[in-house]
Amino acid sequence: MKHWDLFLAPYKQAVEELKVKLKGMRSQFDLQGNYSPIEFVTGRVKPIASILDKANQKGIPLDRLELEMQDIAGLRMMCQFVDDISRVVELIRKRNDFEIVEERNYITHKKASGYRSYHVVIRYPVQTIQGEKKILVEIQIRTLAMNFWATIEHSLNYKYKGQFPEDIRMRLQRAAEAAFRLDEEMSLIRGEIQEAQAFFSMKKETNKKTDG
Repeated sequence: MKHWDLFLAPYKQAVEELKVKLKGMRSQFDLQGNYSPIEFVTGRVKPIASILDKANQKGIPLDRLELEMQDIAGLRMMCQFVDDISRVVELIRKRNDFEIVEERNYITHKKASGYRSYHVVIRYPVQTIQGEKKILVEIQIRTLAMNFWATIEHSLNYKYKGQFPEDIRMRLQRAAEAAFRLDEEMSLIRGEIQEAQAFFSMKKETNKKTDG
């Protein structure tokens, strides 16, 4: 267990640092009074059991985990609208505090299961007492609807070990398409939604000042 604690420590550090940095991007939009394409940011380090399961499935030797497993450290950036995803990807590309290793677009090229998301794999430098260590981190950028579907699919995948009964598989595919249609419909009334949200935020601020 001590070996795993030492191995995972820089991954945990990377996740915590990146959460602060990526949430900071959202705060900057808020401070300027501009619409933020980032709704919220979450992050996690893969549990040991999940790392071992994936290494076994993919045939990755344990001494090659650092080089071959890209999602031991993972962050998710949620967006309200599909168009926001490309804006967030551009913001990530402009940063110089990490290096982009790979991008995978599962929005225009969805997986057979119906999964949609945009993945950016980065190499992030963590400062440790032994010196700098570069960690692979996967950032997933998706809408709230895509995330809802992916969370359910992940739970079912865990239950069925990837071997879905046919009726479940078909329902998941239909649900994925329904989630994407929801995103498309929301994009069509984006202006109305943002106007309403801006009005609500302004009203909330006014009430705060009145109550204060």
